[in-house]
Order: sequence, then C-alpha cells, then structure tokens
Amino acid sequence: MLLQFHHSSIQMETNFWIPFFTIFIQLMANHVKPQLIESQLSFPSCPATDPALNYRPVIGIVSHPGDGASGRLNNASDVSYIAASYVKFAEMAGARVIPLIYTDPPEILNQKLDLVNGIIFTGGRTKEGLYFEVVKGIFKKVLEKNDAGEHFPLLAICLGFELLTMIISKDNNILEEFSALHQASTVQFVENIKFEGTVFGRFPPVLLKKMSTHCLVMQNHRFGISPEKLQANSDLCSFFRILTTSVDKKNKVYVSSVQAHHYPITALQWHPEKNVFEWGSSQIPHTEDAIQVTQHVANYFVSEARKSSNNKPVTSKVLDNLIYNYSPSYAGKVRGSFEEVYLFTPRPTLSSL
Repeated sequence: MLLQFHHSSIQMETNFWIPFFTIFIQLMANHVKPQLIESQLSFPSCPATDPALNYRPVIGIVSHPGDGASGRLNNASDVSYIAASYVKFAEMAGARVIPLIYTDPPEILNQKLDLVNGIIFTGGRTKEGLYFEVVKGIFKKVLEKNDAGEHFPLLAICLGFELLTMIISKDNNILEEFSALHQASTVQFVENIKFEGTVFGRFPPVLLKKMSTHCLVMQNHRFGISPEKLQANSDLCSFFRILTTSVDKKNKVYVSSVQAHHYPITALQWHPEKNVFEWGSSQIPHTEDAIQVTQHVANYFVSEARKSSNNKPVTSKVLDNLIYNYSPSYAGKVRGSFEEVYLFTPRPTLSSL
C-alpha cells in the first residue's frame, strides 16, 4: 500500500510539472524565434566594386609559327600555335583569352585588338618574316592605345622580350648569344630598385629574397641582351628600365626583367607560365615558392588589364572569338615542347568580325 501510494505520488508530481514545462518551452520558442528570423534576414552588405576597373578582362595572345611539336602534330606550312600554359596563366588570374592568329588578315587582327584589354607575346624561335612584322604592328598598336589614353598592358615573355629589343632598338642584330637553355635560375635585383608599380610590387618580401638565392624561374633561351649593351643603346635605355639580371651556364650576365618607363609594358626573359603548367623538362621548378612566383606575375598582369575599363566590346563578338572555340592538343605525348597546344590554320569563316 505504501509502495502504491509512493508510486502514485511520483506520478502526480510528474504530471503536475509537465504543463509548466510545456508552457516554458513555448515561451522560449516564441522569444527566440523572432531573433532567429531577424538574424537570417540581416545579411551583411557587400562594398561596391571599383567602377574604374574592368572585372571581365580579356587577354589577346599572339600565335607563333609551327605546331609546337616539330611537326609531329601538324606539319602544314601555315599552321600556328599557342601553348596552353599561356592561356591557363591568364585564366589563373581571372582573365579570358582571345587568340590573335598571326596569319589572320590585318583587318581581322585589328578588330580583335579592340576586343581585348591586354596582350601577351609568347616565347618561341621565329624572329623574321610575317610573324615579326605582325608582332611589330601589334606593338605599335599597344603604344597608340596607351598614347590615346587607354590603359593597355603588354607582357612579353622570352622571345617576346627579344623581339621588343630588336623593334625598339631598330637593330635586328642587337641580340647576344647566351647559354640558358633548360636552366632554372635566380634573378638578381638591380641596386636601389623600387618595386612599387612593377611586376614585383605585390611579391611578399620573403619571396623576393628567395628569388635571388633560390632557382625559382625557368630560363629557356639562346639569345638575350647584356645590361651593358642595353644601357649603351639610347632607344632601349630611354624606353626600359632594368629590374633584374640573371647568369647563364657560362656565368655571362644578361637582362632578365625590364619594365617600360612610361607604358604598362613588362618584358621577362624567363617563363613565368612554366612553373605551374609545363612538365616536359626536369629543370622546371615546381616548388611552392616557384608556384607563387607564377601566381604573382599573372595577378599583376591581369590587374593591369582590369584598368582597361573603357574597352567593353559587344559580348557576342567576344564570345565568338574566345579560345573556348578551340580545343587543345596533347603535345607532351608526342615529345612536344609543351604539354598542350592550341593549333590554328587559316579559317576566315570562324570569326564573326
């Protein structure tokens, strides 16, 4: 009887607290619910983007004669290529690419130049003929666009640097021979260099220091110009300032990085794109520091292209000419100089321009 009474007492006590507990939960829910809804509806405001910048930049990359694989992919005399590493290099910093096929008629090339916000001259071998004349003409257009008030950057890599040296100096024999094929190297910054506004301006100080002590850049060239010869040429030294030098396998010093005094033009004797995207040579540096070098150079160049804010062409014309209209070929499999290449043969009906 006692046990039964005790059990009933517990049950009554429990039943007594249940309504109060339910009411308490309901009160809490009613109190918290509005706060949750209010917090969900209170989204943080995003700052407006800079209206002076173009956040959809497009880079024009000039194709080079050949197939990038010594004819093993395509041995046609009028074929040209762009190594996919240059395309990916621009894309990794937030740009799209339009190929500037050097065999296109001049009017098509000129119209394509009005679709892009910056130019890349790639590495390669050809220093004469139609290719040289096309590069020379595009360089003239770059200067004209900048002189007219449009911020229009140019990045010249390896052969691109050599061609600019020849064009600006008006001397096709000015280049010197160096032994820097398949060579990872350091870069030595000139004394009292001011990094602000240059390709190295956003590099972390620790990375800049490592670039002068660790082999973080890839050289692959037989020609170049010494600091003495560049400075002795009035046209070159009035156009460019030297940023870095490097040393070849025979301890000969050559200019490895320059920047124009009055134009957004940078020229590098070394290959920033190879560290991330090329694997054909065991000498290419793939360390984390080397990858950062590539990323910082790409970021700098595309950030310069974003300043080309006045050039916003018709979207349909951009889409019709983007590199996405082409498919890359796997050149590394046939012992080509690059992992992937885009191949171009004259097809005047492709462009809608």
